[in-house]
Amino acid sequence: MAARTTMRRVGAAALTAVVAAGTAVGATAGGDDRGRGGHDGRHDRDRARNVIVLQGDGMGLAARELIRLATVGKDGHLVMDSLDEAGWTATDSADPEDAVTDSAAGATAFATGVRTFNGAVGVDVDGDPVPTLLEDARRAGKATGLVSTAQVTDASPAAFGAHVTDRYDQSEIARQYLEESRPDVLLGGGEDFWYPEGEPGAWPDNPTEDPEEQSKGTKGNLVERAQEIGYTYVSDADGLADADGRKLLGLFANEEMFQQANEGEGDVYSPEVPLVDMAAKALDVLQRDRDGFFLFLEEEAIDEFAHQSNATRTIEAGRSLDETVALALDFQKKHRDTLVLVVGDHATGGLAIENVDPEDESGEGQTAEDGPFPVPGTDLEFTVDWTTGGHTGEATPITAQGPGAERLSGPQLNTDVHDAVQRAMFPRR
Repeated sequence: MAARTTMRRVGAAALTAVVAAGTAVGATAGGDDRGRGGHDGRHDRDRARNVIVLQGDGMGLAARELIRLATVGKDGHLVMDSLDEAGWTATDSADPEDAVTDSAAGATAFATGVRTFNGAVGVDVDGDPVPTLLEDARRAGKATGLVSTAQVTDASPAAFGAHVTDRYDQSEIARQYLEESRPDVLLGGGEDFWYPEGEPGAWPDNPTEDPEEQSKGTKGNLVERAQEIGYTYVSDADGLADADGRKLLGLFANEEMFQQANEGEGDVYSPEVPLVDMAAKALDVLQRDRDGFFLFLEEEAIDEFAHQSNATRTIEAGRSLDETVALALDFQKKHRDTLVLVVGDHATGGLAIENVDPEDESGEGQTAEDGPFPVPGTDLEFTVDWTTGGHTGEATPITAQGPGAERLSGPQLNTDVHDAVQRAMFPRR
């Protein structure tokens, strides 16, 4: 708890530094061969020098409304709903067997502009690698970062920095990060995939909260490899607060940075480092690059707790995402050449927000009911019905602000998101 409190204080300080700082000039640490072009300081209104993609995994429109109603009430607005442009995106994958996407195919559409089969990361339907927005940014000399409350090698961040046909090949994804796509900042959970079996890292094997968690890497000791090529490695909030390198790897849990379960059955949402603090540190590091940056930030717990029909934790995770959106918008207001967008890769749980009705209680064989939950500022309450423990196929909301944001207004295909961001970063291509 002391570590988390420390990082929250440092996170606030980092936010102040991030917002106040101008465009700092920096070079990368050893082992990074990216070219560095000059930046003359002239403002190009049509070009996004920086891009911040914030994803609520599993966040469909109903989940976004649940978060709003439960946190700011009927007359309130989430920060993520305050951006200049709004639309919605279809989530369909190109899977030959399933009509509804998973996170791997959904994020791959955002990252590459190509639809693929479920479980595929950064590859097309034939399994061939497809360039990603992060890789495009890096080739242009920009700094890059991936941040998630899931394993940093999980499907969504992996879609931007790796190419595998099986999303669960997470040690290979980690290897590709280090040796191929080389993001400057990697922050999240998933330490187990960076250490070989029998070689625990900073997070011990078989912890009480989940005895099945243990090191299971297949590519050797990748933390040591990261340090050899210039990454500063940290494993807790204090370490992240103190880190000052230009290449940063932080792994803050064995697996996800929370314990997903049904309510009251071991569910815990209390990340060692909150998403907003990881984001603040990432911005502090990445903004030093004279050519700008590309940053992907993900709140995974919205999806995972929706899979468990756990509205309480889904709301908590949504509040965390909205706090992080506020950080990104504060940065954008000081750096107008930054494009910020908030997306959901798919919806999860088939949730419905309903009035409290004792005669409409779900029972055995029916949908799972959750609540009641209070509506802030009123005497009202509502319940949440869940229709499935899986993903659902409805469109997801998208909001955006900054150069090129107007292209993300109205109905979109998920691949259109990639195209709009790419055009914003490289308008003269």
